[in-house]
Amino acid sequence: MVTITGEYEGDLHCNAQHGPSGSRLATDAPKDNQGRGEAFSPTDLVATAYGTCIVTTMAIAARARGVELRGVRFEVTKEMSTQPPRRIARLATKIWVPLERTEELGRSLEAAAHGCPVHRTLDAAVERPIEFVWGA
Repeated sequence: MVTITGEYEGDLHCNAQHGPSGSRLATDAPKDNQGRGEAFSPTDLVATAYGTCIVTTMAIAARARGVELRGVRFEVTKEMSTQPPRRIARLATKIWVPLERTEELGRSLEAAAHGCPVHRTLDAAVERPIEFVWGA
């Protein structure tokens, strides 16, 4: 179990602290929702969690096969709904894997990506396409 604590500072800014490590981060409402966009928005953090969860889960699966995934890169493009209620509608993700794809490794790591905890947690209404670029 992990506890995150935080405080609303006013003017649509929050701060949060990760209990185990003490790491801190700030959030701000995005410009398209009354904020200044000076930090990650809460929905930006969902997109960040998604991308980092995918590559971390892939790295765990690779490690189990004696493969190091150092250098894997990701890009998550977050799209918000255009109709109320305001929500994340799509998280389009691209993963660059600096290894040549073999059938076994590719199948394993791509399944790990689609099975990461954040992917499994997101509502099915959120579109979550993942594009893999092998040998990048």
